Amino acid sequence: MQPALLLIGGLGTPEILVILAVAVLLFGGKKIPEVAKGLGEGIRHFKTSLKGEEEKVEEKKQA
Repeated sequence: MQPALLLIGGLGTPEILVILAVAVLLFGGKKIPEVAKGLGEGIRHFKTSLKGEEEKVEEKKQA
Protein backbone atom coordinates (compact mmCIF):
# COMPACT_ATOMS: atom_id res chain seq x y z
CA MET A 1 0.00 0.00 0.00
CA GLN A 2 1.42 3.38 -1.04
CA PRO A 3 1.29 6.44 1.19
CA ALA A 4 -1.64 8.74 0.46
CA LEU A 5 0.73 11.62 -0.29
CA LEU A 6 1.96 9.94 -3.44
CA LEU A 7 -1.56 9.34 -4.72
CA ILE A 8 -2.77 12.94 -4.51
CA GLY A 9 -3.85 14.17 -7.92
CA GLY A 10 -2.70 10.98 -9.61
CA LEU A 11 0.98 11.71 -8.93
CA GLY A 12 3.06 8.62 -8.43
CA THR A 13 6.65 8.14 -7.39
CA PRO A 14 8.12 8.62 -10.91
CA GLU A 15 6.28 11.89 -11.42
CA ILE A 16 7.39 13.27 -8.06
CA LEU A 17 11.01 12.30 -8.80
CA VAL A 18 10.86 14.11 -12.15
CA ILE A 19 9.42 17.23 -10.48
CA LEU A 20 12.18 17.17 -7.84
CA ALA A 21 14.87 16.70 -10.50
CA VAL A 22 13.56 19.67 -12.49
CA ALA A 23 13.45 21.80 -9.33
CA VAL A 24 17.09 20.96 -8.54
CA LEU A 25 18.11 21.81 -12.11
CA LEU A 26 16.24 25.13 -12.07
CA PHE A 27 17.12 26.39 -8.61
CA GLY A 28 20.27 24.50 -7.66
CA GLY A 29 20.78 22.51 -4.50
CA LYS A 30 21.51 25.50 -2.26
CA LYS A 31 18.35 27.44 -3.23
CA ILE A 32 15.88 24.59 -2.65
CA PRO A 33 15.54 25.17 1.17
CA GLU A 34 14.92 28.89 0.61
CA VAL A 35 12.27 28.18 -2.03
CA ALA A 36 10.60 25.58 0.20
CA LYS A 37 10.56 27.99 3.16
CA GLY A 38 8.98 30.72 1.07
CA LEU A 39 6.40 28.29 -0.29
CA GLY A 40 5.55 27.10 3.22
CA GLU A 41 5.14 30.65 4.51
CA GLY A 42 2.92 31.49 1.55
CA ILE A 43 0.69 28.48 2.14
CA ARG A 44 0.49 29.26 5.87
CA HIS A 45 -0.49 32.87 5.15
CA PHE A 46 -3.11 31.73 2.63
CA LYS A 47 -4.67 29.29 5.11
CA THR A 48 -4.82 31.86 7.91
CA SER A 49 -6.41 34.43 5.61
CA LEU A 50 -9.08 31.91 4.61
CA LYS A 51 -9.88 31.22 8.24
CA GLY A 52 -9.99 34.91 9.13
CA GLU A 53 -7.34 34.50 11.80
CA GLU A 54 -5.22 37.34 10.47
CA GLU A 55 -6.99 39.80 12.74
CA LYS A 56 -6.05 37.70 15.77
CA VAL A 57 -2.41 37.61 14.68
CA GLU A 58 -2.32 41.39 14.23
CA GLU A 59 -3.84 41.89 17.69
CA LYS A 60 -1.12 39.75 19.26
CA LYS A 61 1.60 41.75 17.48
CA GLN A 62 0.19 45.07 18.70
CA ALA A 63 -0.13 43.93 22.31
